[in-house]
Amino acid sequence: MSAGWASPLKLHELARGPVRVQLRPDAAERARLARDLGLESLPSLAADLTVRPWLDGAEITGRFEGVVEQLCSVSLDAFEQAIEGEIDVRVVPAGSPNAKAEGEGEAEHDAGAPDPPDVLTGDAVDLAAYVAEHLALEIDPFPRKPGAAFDHVEPDREESPFAVLRKLKDREP
Repeated sequence: MSAGWASPLKLHELARGPVRVQLRPDAAERARLARDLGLESLPSLAADLTVRPWLDGAEITGRFEGVVEQLCSVSLDAFEQAIEGEIDVRVVPAGSPNAKAEGEGEAEHDAGAPDPPDVLTGDAVDLAAYVAEHLALEIDPFPRKPGAAFDHVEPDREESPFAVLRKLKDREP
């Protein structure tokens, strides 16, 4: 997602059991992430994650919270709003027998079933990328500043060209 913020964790680091990770990007990393997500700014972002061994990969669970600054889609005023979300993802290394085969299961998808695991391209999982991805999913694409109201005024209805021609035709003797 954002090349400026990364937090890789190698799968072999899970050999001793679950790993707890707290991610707090600095101001420069938040600024790059805000730009990548189309935000005015990202004043704060924090994530608390637990990474556990899962099959031959890892399970990432936790929460994130932050504050995003966006432009109101009605008034175009900048405003801040709190945002939070849950992360629950499973990953496996490339070539894993637990990875979903190419094209498998695309015709039928059970919305209640857990998502298939993501397949890693290397031997590490970038935890910051998952936080950024889940943050992006929680951002309102059409934010509305509290109290902003859209007052729609119906324009005067213009007559169609055919109605004008009909009136001219009716006037002719």
